[in-house]
Amino acid sequence: MTERKKLSLGAVSERVRSESADPTGAWKISPRRAEAMKEQARFNRRNPSEAQQALWARLDNKQLGFTFNREVVMGSSVVDFACKPRWLVVETGGTDGAEATLGELSDRKLRDVGVRVLRFSEEQVLEDTDAVVAAIREELQQPFERPQIGGPARPKPEGEKHYHRSQR
Repeated sequence: MTERKKLSLGAVSERVRSESADPTGAWKISPRRAEAMKEQARFNRRNPSEAQQALWARLDNKQLGFTFNREVVMGSSVVDFACKPRWLVVETGGTDGAEATLGELSDRKLRDVGVRVLRFSEEQVLEDTDAVVAAIREELQQPFERPQIGGPARPKPEGEKHYHRSQR
């Protein structure tokens, strides 16, 4: 009796492991830039603005039914609050002058990959937190199309047949 060969996905699993080991690879960010952004996010978590503190008090501990994280690195941006399961980002500030331009660029980059972005001014959050939370709650309930990681699915060629095990 001959020994049975074992099938292995060694080359594939090594490639997948190396791609997942460098999360910045998909966003085309240098490791040095990624580390700087991670440090910026850490600094921002330790030093939140008054509006961020007020909003975090309402988003923390799944108060809206979903988990939010503060100061998350996403692509080439550090976002204030991210609800990863719903592909939703909530930003405060960045509504005036140069900050508005940078905020719009960041928002556009995130939207291009399928992330939904809500942006509120610091004044909106501080003066009417209930309305801001209601807008976030409403967006969380909206249906959305989850982006396909790795591009669109390959269309099946004409005439390609798929058999179920019982048909073979």
